[in-house]
Formats: sequence, structure tokens, C-alpha cells
Amino acid sequence: MNRFVKLVNFELSRFMKVYLTLAALTIIVQVAGVIVKANEYMAKANEAINEDRIPMAQFVEQNGAMSFMDFTRSLWFMGPIAICAAALIFYIFMIWYRDWLGKNTFIYRLLMLPTARLNVYLAKAASIVLMVLGLVSVQLIILPLENSVFKWMVPVDFRSDMTVGQIINWDYLSMIIPQTFTEFILYYGAGFMAVSILFTAILFERSFKWKGIIAGIGYIAISVIIFALPVLSMIFLNREYLYPLEILGLEVALGIVVTAMSIGVGNYLLKKKVTV
Repeated sequence: MNRFVKLVNFELSRFMKVYLTLAALTIIVQVAGVIVKANEYMAKANEAINEDRIPMAQFVEQNGAMSFMDFTRSLWFMGPIAICAAALIFYIFMIWYRDWLGKNTFIYRLLMLPTARLNVYLAKAASIVLMVLGLVSVQLIILPLENSVFKWMVPVDFRSDMTVGQIINWDYLSMIIPQTFTEFILYYGAGFMAVSILFTAILFERSFKWKGIIAGIGYIAISVIIFALPVLSMIFLNREYLYPLEILGLEVALGIVVTAMSIGVGNYLLKKKVTV
């Protein structure tokens, strides 16, 4: 266990500079976005009231009170989230391939460590999950700050207030920041399954080179089909023979099967097929 923790810490430390940059980018851009969007609205309001002599109540009725959701729907808010997501998806591949880069490939030393090779696989997967949770935590921490800045910038007569709970219950934010423990397990369990599938596909490529690319793509396709069997069966049979709760239970069970299969196949490839 101690060696596994050290491996996780090692993987996190290798990406820490980029990771902190992503966190800082999210904070700076989003806070700046709140200020910009609030200033745009208030500039429009001041122009209408002071220059066009439109009563405040009429302006609000015509244009609507500004809500924090006006900011969350903008590129200022969604952009940093998309950049962080893209960076972590890219890192799912880089966390393996960088170990093969250079003349003295680091993967040789990594796989020769006095620990089970499965720990290397799990440590890389755990580091990805921890980084995702870390960025989600940053978002959750700065939301109240952004909401406070919004209220400070926009007078009460021009705004429609929302609690942080109402904000995170909106659209894609409810998936990034689950509302219940069950949703947390479902969403992030599916995320871990996706990471394990991609890791195993990468190891197919590393094990069999060009043939491994085809094998990896095939493995991804098979995994997706297995996981989606309940939904696919209803589509092809054109009848809904299962209740929603039964479908959810089957998806959870198949997700566990696919994840266990991916880890098992990945462990086999690391032990028997990956050449260093």
C-alpha cells in the first residue's frame, strides 16, 4: 500500500505545474468573466436609463434581470472548464506515452520497481481521478466567491439572485458537481470505467504496436457495446421491457464488469506483453 501511495504521489508531482496552471486559469478567467459580464449589463442599463431616459423598471422588464446563469452560460465560465477537461483527456494518453519518450525510457525503471505492475496501472488511474476531483473542488470553492462578486457588481434591483445550490443544480454543472452520493458514485464511476478502458487500449498499442492500434480500437468498441447492452437491446427490439430502475441496475453491474475486465486485461498486458 505504501508503494502504491508513493506511485500516486509521484504521478501527481509530474503533472503538478500544469495542474496548478489549469486551476489558476480557471479562477482568474472565471472571476474576470463575472466582472466583464456584470459591467456589460450595467453599462447597457446605465445607457438606457441615463441617455434614453427609460425607467429602471421598464428596462428590467424589457431586458430581464441579470442572473448568475447569464455568466455560467458564457464562454468565460465554460471555456476554462472545457480547457481543463481537454487537458486531462490528453493527459490520459500522455501519462503512459511520456514514459516511452527519450533515449533512456523511464518505463523500464518504472516497471522494474519492486512492486506489482498492477500498482503502476492503478496509480496512474488514481492520479487522473484525483486531479479531476481536485479541479471540481476548485470550481466548487470559487462559485460562492464568483456569486459574491456578481452581487457586488450588480445592484439588487437589476439582478435575480440564486443560491450556490441552485447554480450547481443547473444543466451540466449537476454532472460535474453531483447533488447526491449516489450520483457521485454513478458519474465518477463511469468516468473511472472510461479511464480504465482507454488505459487498456493504450497498453494494447504498446504491446503489439500497429496491430495493437486495431486491437485497442476493437477493445474500446467491445467495452462500449457490453456497457450499452440494455439500451441497445431496447433499440433493436423496439420495445421497453425493463423499468428505468432495472436498466440503471444493469448498467451499474455491466459497468463494474467492464471496469474489472479492463483492469484485468491491462494487468495481463503489463505483466506479459509490454516490452521495455
